[in-house]
Amino acid sequence: MVPVAGTQHDYTMTSFDGAQIRFHWYPLDRRAPTVLMGPGWGEPGATENSGTGLFGDSPIGQLQADGYHVLTWDPRGFGKSTGTIEVDSKDAEARDVQGLIDWVATQPLARLDAPTDPRVGMVGGSYGGGIQLQTAAVDCRIDAIVPTIAWHSLTTSLNKAQTVKIGWSKLLYSAAAGRKLDPHITSSYNAGITTGVISPADRAWFASRGPGDQIAKIKIPTLFIQGTVDTLFTLDEAVTNYRNLVARGVPTAMLWYCGGHGVCLTNAGDAKRSQHATTLWLQRWLQGDRSVDTGPPIDIIDQHGDRFTARRDPIGTATLIGADGSGRLPLTADGGSGPAHPASGSGGPIGGVATGIAPAPAKNAVNVVITATVGATSVGAPRLDITYSGTAPAGDRPTRVFAQLVDDGSGLVLGNQVTPIAVTLDGHPHTASVALEMIAHTLAPGDTITLQIVATTVAYSPPRFGGSIEFTKIHIALPKAAGRLKRT
Repeated sequence: MVPVAGTQHDYTMTSFDGAQIRFHWYPLDRRAPTVLMGPGWGEPGATENSGTGLFGDSPIGQLQADGYHVLTWDPRGFGKSTGTIEVDSKDAEARDVQGLIDWVATQPLARLDAPTDPRVGMVGGSYGGGIQLQTAAVDCRIDAIVPTIAWHSLTTSLNKAQTVKIGWSKLLYSAAAGRKLDPHITSSYNAGITTGVISPADRAWFASRGPGDQIAKIKIPTLFIQGTVDTLFTLDEAVTNYRNLVARGVPTAMLWYCGGHGVCLTNAGDAKRSQHATTLWLQRWLQGDRSVDTGPPIDIIDQHGDRFTARRDPIGTATLIGADGSGRLPLTADGGSGPAHPASGSGGPIGGVATGIAPAPAKNAVNVVITATVGATSVGAPRLDITYSGTAPAGDRPTRVFAQLVDDGSGLVLGNQVTPIAVTLDGHPHTASVALEMIAHTLAPGDTITLQIVATTVAYSPPRFGGSIEFTKIHIALPKAAGRLKRT
């Protein structure tokens, strides 16, 4: 490790492959555990002068006040670090972090569990959340993590139903402009732009960026924080990770908030919930203070900003309410879903770019109205069953439709979420059953929600246009929350 001339806190580490990793060290004047805080995609590590980054991470000064040394870093290829960007690979970025942990173990005031094993926790959002999961799966020296708006798989998140999230793809690729990227990143981006489908080799590469099956190797206390309006890494990404850890008896909790990679268009509730939960989690599992109560393991929020807590998984599969319908959808580029048009200045720095790729009610749609007969909160993935037939001209682009739920009272798409559905358009009847993106939505008796099946959306790469599709049967079912949810 080499101190950077003219700075008080900056160092450069030569990593396993020669990449030069710039990191920033903010120690206390006493023995203490260490928190590593990773930044989002395209960002350098936080410093005392750069605040908390885009995702509301605890400031360095707050982490120090809570009793931790703090280490932040520029991920390889970003900031002042060199090397090829490998998207939080366990064989690249995670090994860089292991080198940083090795260095922390040599610091005189670092609290150690063993001579080469410092007491270490990790926090950070998005890219800084993914690196926590990847590193914790390969390095048992990490003691507690708080991955915020991270993912389970980059195939289900970036390429759901083998359909490219073209809006986010453009934004992320632009954020890495001029950097040294793994060739798979560029080839998948170009394919998404030109055809809307990426190659099997590129899909396999992104799948290897996990955590995927690696999640089964994580054995340390983990608090998942995920956004209900996150259109990049949706709620089901955190739920999949959460369920894996819970099933193995790992101390695990999950908090949902109105934010993330998206714009909150409803009541956000207490904006400090996630930061407060992070503080308590680290006090309990990193400091080892058994007197700290981290609260119920489930803490979620609905569209009114109301909090609900539970002691067990609330994701429902039983039907709360449902509806049936039918209709014909012209496969045209006009009248699709989005973009949203929120009030000027809303949504913060992420919302400012995310609104342009956020779904909104569509004009060209097959609509099915769902009417609430009782007051209840729907939590989980709505289930859509369709019977259809249709035709489309030959072409390279995939045949897809998209489904979204619109709150008729507010005129907003629930959670800003839209789900791609692969369809076979050969003129013959077909059926499909699809889990839509997860929701947390409270209904009063008489409230209505409209299912819209649409031909195109700003969120995903355009599918093949021309022809039409006839839906002879449509059934939509909203899930009833499982177990007991307590309004807090």
